[in-house]
Amino acid sequence: MNNGNNENNQITALGLDDSFMFSCSKQVPCFNECCRDLNQLLTPYDILCLKNSLGISSGQFLEEYTLQHTGPETGLPVVTLKPNNASNEAKCPFVTEEGCRVYSNRPGSCRTYPLARLASRSRETGEITEHYALLNEPHCQGFEEGDTRTVRKWIEDQGIAIYNEMNDLFMEIISLKNRLMPGPMGIKSRHMFHLACYDLDNFRTHLFEKGFLSGLDLGQVETEMLRNDDIELMKFGIKWVQENIFSGASTNGR
Repeated sequence: MNNGNNENNQITALGLDDSFMFSCSKQVPCFNECCRDLNQLLTPYDILCLKNSLGISSGQFLEEYTLQHTGPETGLPVVTLKPNNASNEAKCPFVTEEGCRVYSNRPGSCRTYPLARLASRSRETGEITEHYALLNEPHCQGFEEGDTRTVRKWIEDQGIAIYNEMNDLFMEIISLKNRLMPGPMGIKSRHMFHLACYDLDNFRTHLFEKGFLSGLDLGQVETEMLRNDDIELMKFGIKWVQENIFSGASTNGR
């Protein structure tokens, strides 16, 4: 997603039942323009879907298709798509003249566009409140045609709900880290966070071959789910980070 200069963007707050008109196809003159000047953040669920779509391991995907750095505000490992710089346009590595070659497994922010979502969870009730906004960027001409749909219908049509659910779990540990462990993380903590959240195939190897499961009271059914179900493994990884990196951080430090 093009995350360049936002000074001229028009941002309109929308409720779930508010409507907007938008279309993106080869017939739109700006087709593929939003896949240039890339600064595409990836969440654990984005990585899971993309590596499975490509039929490669999480480690191979991370090595071939991503850049990794430390977030300046959170101190957490951040993963972004590595641009294809062959044309000096910093294009998405998956964009072609025909469109996105991983379209059915594209990242959550790509499928949500032209909407943006902001979610917050109440500490008292655990309830998530979400807000949506329509991003009308100068380069995008998709607002001049297409069907009129509500935000709710767009979420349904684009298959966004599962991405929101999984990404909200990830946002919880970011919030926890900022609350209990502000500032930079130690090298070991960063490595374990990256392993459990982003590099799921290697995390599974550590669980079953390097003793990470020892001492945990897991039944046979849950153990087999971790062995065979990537989504359950991702959920377990997020919980593992909470309990092994951030639990007690407020009193024990890093």
